[in-house]
Amino acid sequence: MSARIEDYALIGDCETAALVSRAGSIDWLCWPRFDSGACFAALLGRPEHGRWLLAPADPTARCSRRYRGDTLILETTFETADGSVTVIDFMPIRDRQSNIVRTVIGVRGRVAMKTEIVFRFDYGSIVPWVSRLDDGSLRAVAGPDMVVIRSDVELHGENFTTVGYFVVNKGDEVSFVMTWGPSHLEPPRSADPKRSLKVAEDFWNNWAQKCSYRGEWREPVMRSLLTLKSLTYRPTGGIVAAPTMALPEYLGGVRNWDYRYCWLRDATLTLLALMDAGYYSEAEDWRNWLLRAAAGKADQVQIMYGLSGERLLREWDIPWLPGYENSKPVRVGNAAHGQMQIDVYGEVMDALHQARLGHLPESADVWELQKALAEHLEKVWRTPDQGIWEVRGKPQHFTHSKIMAWVAVDRAVKSAEQCKLDGPVDRWRALRDEIHADVCEHGFNRRVNAFVQAYGSDLIDASLLLMPLVGFLPATDPRVRSTIDCIEKELLVDGFVLRYDSEATDDGLPAGEGAFLACSFWLADNYVLLGRHDDARRMFERLLSLRNDVGLLAEGYDPRIKRQVGNFPQGFSHIALLSTAFNMSADHQRNSKRPAEQRIDAAVPAAPS
Repeated sequence: MSARIEDYALIGDCETAALVSRAGSIDWLCWPRFDSGACFAALLGRPEHGRWLLAPADPTARCSRRYRGDTLILETTFETADGSVTVIDFMPIRDRQSNIVRTVIGVRGRVAMKTEIVFRFDYGSIVPWVSRLDDGSLRAVAGPDMVVIRSDVELHGENFTTVGYFVVNKGDEVSFVMTWGPSHLEPPRSADPKRSLKVAEDFWNNWAQKCSYRGEWREPVMRSLLTLKSLTYRPTGGIVAAPTMALPEYLGGVRNWDYRYCWLRDATLTLLALMDAGYYSEAEDWRNWLLRAAAGKADQVQIMYGLSGERLLREWDIPWLPGYENSKPVRVGNAAHGQMQIDVYGEVMDALHQARLGHLPESADVWELQKALAEHLEKVWRTPDQGIWEVRGKPQHFTHSKIMAWVAVDRAVKSAEQCKLDGPVDRWRALRDEIHADVCEHGFNRRVNAFVQAYGSDLIDASLLLMPLVGFLPATDPRVRSTIDCIEKELLVDGFVLRYDSEATDDGLPAGEGAFLACSFWLADNYVLLGRHDDARRMFERLLSLRNDVGLLAEGYDPRIKRQVGNFPQGFSHIALLSTAFNMSADHQRNSKRPAEQRIDAAVPAAPS
């Protein structure tokens, strides 16, 4: 059985990523891209579905681990009765091919080690042909994929598994380099382990040094930024929601989605997080990816895209994988790409507006796209949709969707007014007022005394915590205050926020899911805006305590069993962490604005130096 979700660490090369367990097993790797078929898929099944174990032969060895400073270089130290070793795992930033480097360093005494490599391409379904090359390295080939492994120890085959046994004494260094390449080409050259380690360390340290955050929570902020960077697909600037698929939101349940794609919904918070931390180059790359992905007819804008802007993300189930802790189905692709979700128009318009205020280089196409989106939204904002949670039940008039339609039109008005851009501003102002009045009339349930999930509903929804964060109404508005009170009363479970009551909501799926971590961060943000600073700090620090030993968060947390759930690590959780840290740190930094205030404030900020 695979490890607990929170027992994994992440290594990556900004084009794909691998999950390494505390036991030293790489149980998940899609090569050569985040969305490629997995060649190690034990995460969603068993060792025979593909993994790479590198660990002491002694099964009772104790381990501790950390990232080396502000990098994505993982160091795992194993202690046995006879000695100790440190395993260094990383993926060098690519030159022409993708490598995984694993080096065992003897620290004390002598330790008997073993490695077991189970290659299984196409999500654990294909056993490759493994052969030995003239230089002694091993090559595994199946269809279009080739993986070559070069090592300092002798490897051989046992029952369709590549194995090696060796002893490491104090001061010894034993390295393994695994490289992917197209099977029709010559075997790829191998990376030099020591040189690659130096280059990787320099890359991550140089990147981390650009961080401008000087607040109280630098360590979790820096680790979240590094995680966000690791989820970036370097060739295009797109950022995947997570490097994994089918990790359940509820253990044993069916809410198992493929998150290896790029969601437009994350756009504004991603841009603000990057710009607020001083990463304008990454923000510009993300903005340019967003512009390319959304380009075309306004009525064809999707809620999510592939790494390069691909639109067809066909969803299908893998029958041969048993799923993480028997959570089935195991889904590849994501059918939500074809859903109507009106809120994404608000996020796209806000992201492009914030990019303009952040003085990112203007594109001639940006404003034309925004005008086209505003014109289309004018026609469709009254249409029922699937909403922010991508429900698979019938479309509804979700209150959050209408709020974000208001955001879209509001940002069009502000861009035109503040940046002297052309457009039917008077008509937009009238539309903005119309949407606002509609939401206040139909989204607020007087019997419940709160804004509710959908028009005509009695149900509370945590997405309404975004209402003051996007500037629709201030947090101090009595209707917003009473909505926050209802969320605290009905959706807080052991101090963490559920998205909604899955038993009462018709979302097209069986009930049951963990708390959604981003929603819990949003509640902390609301506390900040309400001046409830002690409550905000308690909530934030409790959320920080959920991070695993190397600082990573999944999508959710199940307080019943005290485990992280959902895809891992989840970009949206780390983006929300960053936003809350910046919101709370603004009180202690001169000339600093909270992200929530940036989304409301009409003033144009000074250009970055």
